[in-house]
Amino acid sequence: MKKQLWVIGFAGFMGMSLLAFAKPVPASLLNEVSVARDDLLTEKCYSPSEEKEATLRSAAVKYTGSKDGSPYLLSGSKAKVTSVNGVVPDDEDGQEDKAEVNVSDLISNLNYDRLGIAKVDNWLNIREKPDIDAKIVGKLPKNAGCNIYSIKKGWAKIKSGKVTGYVSSEYLVTDKEAEEYALEVATKVATVKAGTVTLNTRFVPSTDSAKYTLVPEDEELEVYREDLKESFVRKFVDKYFHGEEAQYIADVDKKAMYRQLDNWMCVRLDNERVFISKDFVDVSFQLKKAVAVKELSENKSAGVTSARVSMVEYAKQFLGNRYVWGGTSLTNGTDCSGFTMSIYAHYGYGLPRTSGEQANYTRSVSSGDVRPGDLFFYGKGGNVSHVAMYIGNGLVIHASNERDGIKISNAYYRSPIKIGRVIND
Repeated sequence: MKKQLWVIGFAGFMGMSLLAFAKPVPASLLNEVSVARDDLLTEKCYSPSEEKEATLRSAAVKYTGSKDGSPYLLSGSKAKVTSVNGVVPDDEDGQEDKAEVNVSDLISNLNYDRLGIAKVDNWLNIREKPDIDAKIVGKLPKNAGCNIYSIKKGWAKIKSGKVTGYVSSEYLVTDKEAEEYALEVATKVATVKAGTVTLNTRFVPSTDSAKYTLVPEDEELEVYREDLKESFVRKFVDKYFHGEEAQYIADVDKKAMYRQLDNWMCVRLDNERVFISKDFVDVSFQLKKAVAVKELSENKSAGVTSARVSMVEYAKQFLGNRYVWGGTSLTNGTDCSGFTMSIYAHYGYGLPRTSGEQANYTRSVSSGDVRPGDLFFYGKGGNVSHVAMYIGNGLVIHASNERDGIKISNAYYRSPIKIGRVIND
């Protein structure tokens, strides 16, 4: 069966190290791979610019002319499109080409013998045993795929990602229906290749651009545009890189950049758009995967107090709820800083509104001293644009983007700028 979907591409280098690629990597792109850092980047965190502060305090308006309904922030008499916390809104030139995709190819990518897909509002609990009171070992997100081993007495034994366990079969789409549904909900992703320790993301498609952040091996990034056109990149540059933002592309030879677009693609990183080299990723259609979740227990000797456990469990209640740019509602929609602000407010703490302000508000702690409830700040250079809350076991919870909503990620799915602490215990 075939159905219209986004173009599927495959950057097909299967080497286990950078030196083992089937074809030589252009010298200009070799610096896209970085050696992993032993410690966190501790650059100074900057407050939002006056323009961003002014627009943050003004009303957020949805620009209904955008093809995907993405929210734009409008300011001034000419309704200028701007960014908030470094988030670049989608523009009208953001539609990928479409092509036919065979369902057997998609399922082959997923490597599932019997496909199941979670058809729920947010997340489906994965339990250690087929019992409603059994320990929760993972979460299966809305529209996530799994391999079904068996279905007995209302329970399906599944594996998704690295999680194996049992889910209520009532909430799984299976067999032929699952194959058809997969074509509707699969997403084209770029997976950082094995052997690529960390991959640089850039503001624009050029190695002369400033680095946006680093992403680790095996990280999956949603593909926004695989085949770049000069018209798209020109609009992107002209619209978003002026004023203080121009510093990030000051050293870029634009003419040379436009000649080398075939080597680059545009991907989503949370609610931001960045550029990566095609040479260090594999592109395929995928379904979301389960995330392992361990129950957090109080451990005072390790700094895990009952208050921190309570905060983490409270935050996890909202998994799968909507991402809404500019929002602060844990149930009806929130952005990243609105999420952390609202979680902390429930426990009597008054955090500032933006991620940059929250970074400046918190005191720095080292990666070796991180505790559940601490905040991880991510961004571009020294400027914070995203925040998440640590929930233990190397994971964070955050309001990521419109596709995923509130989700759980590896704490180092991108390089943190700062780890901040609010709770003094």
